[in-house]
Amino acid sequence: MKIRFFVLLSLLISFVPTAPSLAAGDRFALVIGNAKYPDADAPLKEPINDARAVADELKRDGFSVELGENLTGDGMRRAFDKLYGKIKPGSVALVFFSGFGIQSARQSYLLPVDAQIWTESDVRRDGFSLETVLGELNTRGAGVKIALIDASRRNPFERRFRSFSAGLTPVIAPNGTLVMYSAALASVVSDAGGDRSLFVQELLKEIRVPDLMAEETLNRTKMGVTRASRGEQVPWISSSLAEDFSFIPGAGGSRPSTPPPPAPPAAPAVVANNPPPAPPAPPTPPPPPKPADSAAAPAPAAPAPAAPVAVPAPAPAPAPAPTPRPQIEAALPPPPPPVKPADPAPAPSTDGGPSAAALADDATIKSLTAKIAANPDDVNALYRRGQVYASKGAYTLAIKDFDDTLRINSKDVEALNNRCWTRTVVGDLQGALKDCNEALRLRPNFVDALDSRGLVNLKSGAVKNAIADFDAALKINPRLTSSLYGRGLAKQRNGSAQEGALDIANAKAMDPNIVQEFASYGVR
Repeated sequence: MKIRFFVLLSLLISFVPTAPSLAAGDRFALVIGNAKYPDADAPLKEPINDARAVADELKRDGFSVELGENLTGDGMRRAFDKLYGKIKPGSVALVFFSGFGIQSARQSYLLPVDAQIWTESDVRRDGFSLETVLGELNTRGAGVKIALIDASRRNPFERRFRSFSAGLTPVIAPNGTLVMYSAALASVVSDAGGDRSLFVQELLKEIRVPDLMAEETLNRTKMGVTRASRGEQVPWISSSLAEDFSFIPGAGGSRPSTPPPPAPPAAPAVVANNPPPAPPAPPTPPPPPKPADSAAAPAPAAPAPAAPVAVPAPAPAPAPAPTPRPQIEAALPPPPPPVKPADPAPAPSTDGGPSAAALADDATIKSLTAKIAANPDDVNALYRRGQVYASKGAYTLAIKDFDDTLRINSKDVEALNNRCWTRTVVGDLQGALKDCNEALRLRPNFVDALDSRGLVNLKSGAVKNAIADFDAALKINPRLTSSLYGRGLAKQRNGSAQEGALDIANAKAMDPNIVQEFASYGVR
């Protein structure tokens, strides 16, 4: 069960005041394209080409540009420090980042290629907070700070811990800041599969329009992306600029009096020799190990279901993507199935996935295996290797590592939860339920285990218990997509067709991969 979570990190873009108070030498840009993340299934196709195209354009616009590709944590730290060192009072500072990003504790983090993300604290250790970057630029005296973040890709780190929300989060930025994300808050988009991202194509096209101020440039970019994607990708903008600034030096100070022309459904390429953008294909990565769900014994009285955010009717279905999709992922929620007794619990699967030999060359597994060879009781290495095995579909190997973790520490609730989830996937529902119940006995409000036990109950046909568990999880985290989707299925099986359809529609709007994820668990 591999997972590719794509997250887009984008540009911090600076513009020049309408009055020529800043010289061209006072415009500084850091452009980063990170594509080769070892934890991803394959290198990302877009970030390097996007970063080079943006760097070239900014140089033409008078920026002093530093370009970084596939930067490690140390490399990103040096790059930011170099940018900070150039800033003078009143400077314009621009940063472009394309790669993986993740939100944690209400901040958005840009991830280097060597990030090792297993827990929420790892995000703060290895990632670079966008708020911190903007704050440092402000402290150094930058008059204009502009951040365009192309990082709303689903990535391979998110489901290793469950307190995250997909996509990026609003930025609390100092005055004089303009921020743009390539997708809406808390949402993700897939790579389009081409050499350039739709976001960067539209951005570069609008930057080249003369006499546009910065905010107008970004608003036109947002409109172009929204139209070209048929409403599936809607960038987010936040501005606290006090003056007008333009990408093009010497641009007139007046705003255009006519509205921006409508963008065609598929915007033409912005960079020379670049093919026209296609609507982004829906992400298709399978999920990484997620904490399992629980609930044989009826969960505590179900709290009032967390009200999901109302989701507007989906836009017309995009053109068929190159990759086949399950029919269930239609634009509208599927009609509820007739109420029927739940399927009996399946027998445990004998398909344990890839063998240890087949995965021996994986860099992360090799490193963890070396640690375990040096110390067979290295509980952290055993637990992490179990998660990696599970993320690659090697469930038998994952369960063995979780067994060894619990042999060393029988009260490790994270290991109990992960073993519960892995057992659920392979069909050992009795063992899974025991693990989830024990995790919840040790930590009664453990949202991951509530979500996992809900899946156990859903697969075993105890739909009322499943609803109670998903309700409890959603009370703690209303944006936990797996609980929202699972509750929708459980409600439909329990006869509440309309309520279930609403939960399913909201979950699919938040995470287009959720149908395929549950299908990989054997739940449809």
